[in-house]
Amino acid sequence: MTIDYNQAREMMVEQQVRPWEVLDARVLGVLATLPREKFVPEIHRALAYADVEIPLGHGQKMMKPVVEGRALQALLLQEGDEVLEIGTGGGYLAACMGALAREVVSLEIHPELADRARRQLDASGYGNNVRIETADALHYATERRFDAICVTAAMDVEVPSQFLQWLRPEGRLFVVRGHSPVMEAVLVHNDVNGPRIESLFETDLPYLVGAAPVPQFVF
Repeated sequence: MTIDYNQAREMMVEQQVRPWEVLDARVLGVLATLPREKFVPEIHRALAYADVEIPLGHGQKMMKPVVEGRALQALLLQEGDEVLEIGTGGGYLAACMGALAREVVSLEIHPELADRARRQLDASGYGNNVRIETADALHYATERRFDAICVTAAMDVEVPSQFLQWLRPEGRLFVVRGHSPVMEAVLVHNDVNGPRIESLFETDLPYLVGAAPVPQFVF
C-alpha cells in the first residue's frame, strides 16, 4: 500500500497537533511542510505521522508529534535565535528548529544515530544551519550561550546546572522531568532574578542517558 505522506502530514497537524493546543502559526507551518517520514527508520516509516513514539535504536524513541509541537511552541523560537538540542535522535526536531531559528547545535551520544540524522538532514535539505556533535551532554563543555535549549529525553527531577549556564539571559529551556509513567514537561525561563519554571503538560519519555533515577531498594 502506498502512503500519501502529504495527506498524512496534514491529518497529523489537524487531528493531533492543533487539538492539543498548538496554535502558533509558524510552528504549524513547519509541521505541515517538513517531511517527518524522512527522519523515521525505514522499518517504521508507515508510523511517521501516527500518535505514537517511534523506536530509533539504542533504546531511544522519537517523541509523539503532539509533544514535538508543544515543545516547539513553548520555546517560541525567533529567526535570530541560536538553539541547543540535547538528544538528536532521528534529527526531525533539529530540522524543525532549524527552520524556525538561525542556528541549531544538536548533541547525540550514540554515533550511529548522529550519523543517520546527519544523512537525513542533508538529504532533506533542512540541515544547512544544523550542526550535530557526537557528545554526552552531561559531560559536555562549551563557552557558547544559547537563546533556547530543548532536551528531548527525560531527566530525574533536577536540571543539571550546566544546562542552565548555557542559557543566555531571558533564554528558555524545555525539558521533561519526573518519574514514569507520569512526568511533567516544563519550560525554564532564565530570568534576571534566577530560573523560573513554567509547568506545561504531563507526558512520559525515556530518560536521557545517565539521567535516570537511581534504583531504590525496597525491603
